Amino acid sequence: MVPVILSGGSGSRLWPLSRKQFPKQFLALTGEHSLFQQTLERLAFGDMRAPLIVCNRDHRFIVQEQLAVLNLPAQGILFEPFGRNTAPAVAIAAMKLLADGRDDLLLVLPADHVLDAGSAFQRTLGQAAIAAEHGELVLFGIRAGKAETGYGYIRAGDGRGLPEGMARVERFIEKPDEQRAAEFVASGGYFWNSGIFLFRASRFLEELKEHDADIHDACLLALECGRHDGGNVEIDEAAFARCPDNSIDYAIMEKTSRACVAPLDAGWNDVGNWSSIWDVHGKDRNGNVVKGDVALQDVRNCLIYGGDHGKLVSLIGLEDIVVVDTKDAVMIVRKDRVQDVKKLVDDLRQRGRPEADSHCKVYRPWGNYDSVDMGGRFQVKRITVKPGAQLSLQMHHHRAEHWIVVSGTARVTCGDKTFLLTENQSTYIPIASVHRLANPGKIPLEIIEVQSGSYLGEDDIERLEDVYGRIEQRPS
Repeated sequence: MVPVILSGGSGSRLWPLSRKQFPKQFLALTGEHSLFQQTLERLAFGDMRAPLIVCNRDHRFIVQEQLAVLNLPAQGILFEPFGRNTAPAVAIAAMKLLADGRDDLLLVLPADHVLDAGSAFQRTLGQAAIAAEHGELVLFGIRAGKAETGYGYIRAGDGRGLPEGMARVERFIEKPDEQRAAEFVASGGYFWNSGIFLFRASRFLEELKEHDADIHDACLLALECGRHDGGNVEIDEAAFARCPDNSIDYAIMEKTSRACVAPLDAGWNDVGNWSSIWDVHGKDRNGNVVKGDVALQDVRNCLIYGGDHGKLVSLIGLEDIVVVDTKDAVMIVRKDRVQDVKKLVDDLRQRGRPEADSHCKVYRPWGNYDSVDMGGRFQVKRITVKPGAQLSLQMHHHRAEHWIVVSGTARVTCGDKTFLLTENQSTYIPIASVHRLANPGKIPLEIIEVQSGSYLGEDDIERLEDVYGRIEQRPS
């Protein structure tokens, strides 16, 4: 059995903590490790093979770094140039395995859910595997215990011919209003659609070819034309652009006669909005969930996310409120309106606000940089370079830079000179000079960079050499 971990979501309902460039699956929202890492950890048992991961190519270095932290291998990573929903993502994963001469069972899981990986999950997985071995397409369902309007629902039918406890899918229902959701819960026999599936790779592709041949053919071409590097594949952008955008549910599960549901009672939560984050955390005696430097007075049933940027967040006399404070944005919403956060993000994006997609702190393969201050013709950044890492050899046409070493050792290339700087030393990088920053040491290098010039955008980078293969891509 091969886990196929889908890590392409943007998590916009958890803005401002989750953003397009660093979405929720890579955040440690419910424990020490990120949701992506927790998904990897819960699959390290029994005969489970190393996972196949599907992610956006912009997140490739985040994925590789979070894998390295756990020292868990992946048998391959499929880098999408952009999202095309779950049906194409799983199709390319299945095609990749078949091209390698393997026809495994595929356990498809989103990378951003909470799930107890104990005996209940493994027992249900064992039952589902029996059905999948006989050609069924299994969907894991969560018994609807409350009138939740944020999930799709499944009506379970007859269980004849299926392993004990499983049932044929009778019909799918889109996210209902509150009245219909309450009727589903009261009647019984309804499940939430968890987005977790199990089927054999060849069976999935048979059904896909029958019910949505356009996706099948476009994915096959995108894989064949992609750039292959061992187990990793950069999916071809031009071919993938012709692929329809569709989910597994719409493309296959609602059309096939072989869809069945396996009830899963293992603490599942899709942590899809701030209210669900409140649900999965322990609370104080007043029902509050608190993170960061927070002062409360007469506050009940609230979620206050103060972050780690040193700012005190204080609330007085509030109830059922979510407050999320980050370095560059504050979001306040009633718990019964958290589904509307996505609308706010869409509006910010239409207005061209960078806060919709990017944090002040931006991660790169060599480390990260954090915007400290900026004005009309200057910008101040704090740059951290990992031991042994280096930035690209590059130049800027519109800005000069001053570098001050805060800690560690910097190896600086500027023009035809290369030299070392240590703590409290500094240097100047003139406009249009070819330069590079590297960390030859064994501890992180931290510098303060002051940029000055007529244009300070990140697209004013001309890369001449790059060990991370970014020269052929758009500036990032």
